[in-house]
Amino acid sequence: MTTSDDVKKAPAKDPWDLPDVSGLVVGVLGGTGDQGRGLAYRLAKAGQQVIIGSRAADRARTAAEELGLGVEGADNAECARRSDIVIVAVPWDGHAKTLEGLREELAGKLVIDCVNPLGFDKKGAYALKPEEGSAAEQAAALLPGSRVTAAFHHLSAVLLSDPEIAEIDTDVMVLGESRADTDLVQALAGRIPGMRGVFAGRLRNAHQVESLVANLISVNRRYKAHAGLRVTDV
Repeated sequence: MTTSDDVKKAPAKDPWDLPDVSGLVVGVLGGTGDQGRGLAYRLAKAGQQVIIGSRAADRARTAAEELGLGVEGADNAECARRSDIVIVAVPWDGHAKTLEGLREELAGKLVIDCVNPLGFDKKGAYALKPEEGSAAEQAAALLPGSRVTAAFHHLSAVLLSDPEIAEIDTDVMVLGESRADTDLVQALAGRIPGMRGVFAGRLRNAHQVESLVANLISVNRRYKAHAGLRVTDV
């Protein structure tokens, strides 16, 4: 008779044992903006196949030609259809409308939302709180057929786009509901030299991650810097 003492527990999974994502196509919605363009550049430079998306296909193609590295340009719908992983890097004020219009094209896709809902006044940047709780939770509500995650919020567009900088010295906070999905996002972040993806909880915790960008903007203004984040002891 087998007892509970005879049953050995499976060893815990190594959190740094991440999948190979090198063969996946990455689309960047809002890829003609500073953040999206910078991410597209770094991922393409790391060997990832990248498609830039924009509302206007000609703008996307122009941006892709300027980046080189095999980057392609397309309108947002084609970008979403042709990609395995789709990064949402559109302005906050166009976030909901963009995703609503791409629900069908994004169905079944792994979506990475990196949008930061922020307001600005004479005192500087401050966090906004969407009705759903965060931009990522808004995306999940609007895209019920997609696998929504959140990541890449705290990256300097200046550093991402600078060809003289070989490594981006920062961690990327990754949030999502499925470990398989967050592992994929962590692995994608790790494709960029100097960068590391770190699991940071479920989407219900995305608001404070998005909001922290307001603090980093204040840091950057005071110290004339391009600050990122490092998580210690992991």
